[in-house]
Amino acid sequence: MRRLILALAATTALTGAAFAETSIIPLDRATILVGSPFDFKVELDGVHAQDAIAISVNGKPYAEVFGKAAEYVAEEKGKEDKVLGSALILRDLALATPGTYAVEVKAGDESKAVTWEVYGTSAVPKAKNIIFFLGDGLSVSHRTAARIMSRGMHDGKANGRLAMDDLDRMAFIGTSSTHSIATDSANTMSAYMTGHKSRVNAIGVYADRTPDSQDDPKVETLAEALRRTTTKSLGIVAKSELEDATPAALASHTRNRNDKADIVEMLFDVKPDVLLGGGSAYFLKADVPGSKRKDDKDFIQIFQDAGYKLATSASELKAAAGNNTGKLLGLFHTGNMDYELDRDFLKKGTVEKFPDQPGLVDMTRTALDELSKNPEGFFLMVEGSNIDKASHPLDWDRAVMDTIEFDKAIAVALEFTRTHPDTLIVVTGDHTHGVSIVGTWDDEKDGDLRDKLGVYDDAGFPNYVDANDDGYPDQINPTRRLAMFSSNFPDYYETGYPKMDGPFEPAVKTDDGYVANEAYKDAPNAVLRVGNLPRSSDTGVHSVDDVVLQSTGPGSEAFKGYMEQSDVYKILADVFAFGTVQK
Repeated sequence: MRRLILALAATTALTGAAFAETSIIPLDRATILVGSPFDFKVELDGVHAQDAIAISVNGKPYAEVFGKAAEYVAEEKGKEDKVLGSALILRDLALATPGTYAVEVKAGDESKAVTWEVYGTSAVPKAKNIIFFLGDGLSVSHRTAARIMSRGMHDGKANGRLAMDDLDRMAFIGTSSTHSIATDSANTMSAYMTGHKSRVNAIGVYADRTPDSQDDPKVETLAEALRRTTTKSLGIVAKSELEDATPAALASHTRNRNDKADIVEMLFDVKPDVLLGGGSAYFLKADVPGSKRKDDKDFIQIFQDAGYKLATSASELKAAAGNNTGKLLGLFHTGNMDYELDRDFLKKGTVEKFPDQPGLVDMTRTALDELSKNPEGFFLMVEGSNIDKASHPLDWDRAVMDTIEFDKAIAVALEFTRTHPDTLIVVTGDHTHGVSIVGTWDDEKDGDLRDKLGVYDDAGFPNYVDANDDGYPDQINPTRRLAMFSSNFPDYYETGYPKMDGPFEPAVKTDDGYVANEAYKDAPNAVLRVGNLPRSSDTGVHSVDDVVLQSTGPGSEAFKGYMEQSDVYKILADVFAFGTVQK
């Protein structure tokens, strides 16, 4: 026992020291696209004179290999001007030769070594277009539930297939961040769109130790690589705010995903040809009602001055698509656009305030129509944003309805490939939720809520009906429904029913943390579930499970087995031959 205690103490000491050790950025095992700009940084734990710091790359002085010397910072400062140690920073470094780069740093008794792999790409693009579908939080159970709700099932077999079911190449994708097995939408999408893993809340940067959220070491994003090496068009479609983590990751550089006003400016810097979604509050200058900016920059006018046609409703989007300048900005909500269940069926949420929002299908179709006018091709990212936004508050019916809508957008893209076979389609999630289908809720069973839960043979099949054949269940609350649960949750009242009066708010804040929202306490058979998350959590959290990636089209054969999210970017870069300047 004494030996075990000493071993644990030693491990704890080593773990604690790791947070203050010498750091080299990019981190060990980084994969770097040849010719792609990135920032190099060394963070030392102590203060050292510049001539006492030795950096080598493959045994040679680093400046000889990199072509220039780094800026020396004698005393890098943290919060309240606390001295963190010395640092060296080299911005906009690009390596022209593929291969292995062993970087070693020595300063006094400090030392650190990392290895990078610099990779090249095909000299010729393998596909003209890439359509990248990101289901935020998309987990296997979301897909299963969408298939059952949308297509039905009898005699143990699904009555039909989702569009994504027929994508022919598959891989499992690891989602963990650089500092934690757990992850969020910022660093996950950033890994997809840069080829570099990062820390929770970080986009397009390696998280460093300084408090400034926008001075961290940058890496090139896919949008920037597209602009640097090709003349292809760029499109971003999302039901979230366009400044939210996933769309922001195509073009932004910040340690803090909440720098949304600045992210708008970063999006403008790369000028996507088509930009459709919510989040107009961060485009409006500060004196406009509803604005969330703190300055007088009017980004709606700035985009219009740059030649963008503006649409603020489904009707305007349809009109703009037929009479466009080649650049299209669609802003359909001040915040996140409404869930499909609310927008098209229940008319709840904020639909009364924004009654003419386009859906993901119409936005995807419009984006494809516009982007395909470029004979050089395009990259389009489409996010099913609200799968995640409904899954956090355990609002499974809304999450599944948005999964169905997401799949319908994929069907539009598959239809596009019939006339444009030179298109790669990728469908994946950024992270998972701990959601599982365990059976059915059956109103015809006697007893309390637990008695109404059917499992195993007693589950039978749900009785959703799609009489009008639109791919959505006509009624979200039939007498026998899917029973879905999360592996993690705050205190909340389980009702076994869809939330017909508006999106679910499972927990509310008190002085003692979040507690179950008593607005649902008096629902028939409601049961209090005591949470398993910290009391600071008001909703469910992401899970660490792998996500599934599926693909079809030129280059899709490279997706297979287990891959890291940063590996996915390598394939996208290869398909578009980013390693060879094509302009």
